[in-house]
Amino acid sequence: MKKNTLLYILLFFLIAVNGFFLFNHLGGPRGLKQTKDPMFFVFKQLDFNEEQLAEVKTLNVKHEKDLNKINDRLRQLKDQLFSNLHKNQLDARLIDSITALIGENEKERDKVVFYHFKSIQELCDEKQKEKFKAIIKDAIRQGSPNGQQPPHPREQSVHRPPRG
Repeated sequence: MKKNTLLYILLFFLIAVNGFFLFNHLGGPRGLKQTKDPMFFVFKQLDFNEEQLAEVKTLNVKHEKDLNKINDRLRQLKDQLFSNLHKNQLDARLIDSITALIGENEKERDKVVFYHFKSIQELCDEKQKEKFKAIIKDAIRQGSPNGQQPPHPREQSVHRPPRG
C-alpha cells in the first residue's frame, strides 16, 4: 500500500508540474504565445482588450515584414563590405559608400521601430499610455551601459569618465 501511495503522489506532482509548464510556456493569457511574441510582456503589462490585441497583431505582421526587408538589405550590404577584406588594394570610396548605405539602413530600421511603437501607443487609452511610457523609458535605460539613462548631449562633457 505504501508503494502505491508514493507512486500516486509522484504522479500527481508530475502532472501538476507539466500543467504549470504548459500553461506558462505555451498558452498564456488570451491565447498570446509567450514564446513566439516578443511583445508579450508589453501586452500583458498594458492589459490590452481583444480589439487592441487584434490591432496590435496586424501592426506586428506589417512591422515584421518591414524589418525583414531592411535586415535583408543590411545583410547584403555587410556581405558586400566584408567581401573586400581579401583584396590587396582597397577602394576607400567604395568602403565609404557601402558603410554610408549601411548607416542609412540602420537609420531606416530605427525609424520603422519608432513608428511601430508610436502606432502601438496610439491604440492605448490614457492609463495605458502612461504605463507604455514607463515601459519604453525602462527599456531604453536597460539598453544603456550600466543600466543608466543616456546623458543629455550638453551633459556629456561634464560627466565624461576619466581616460585610462
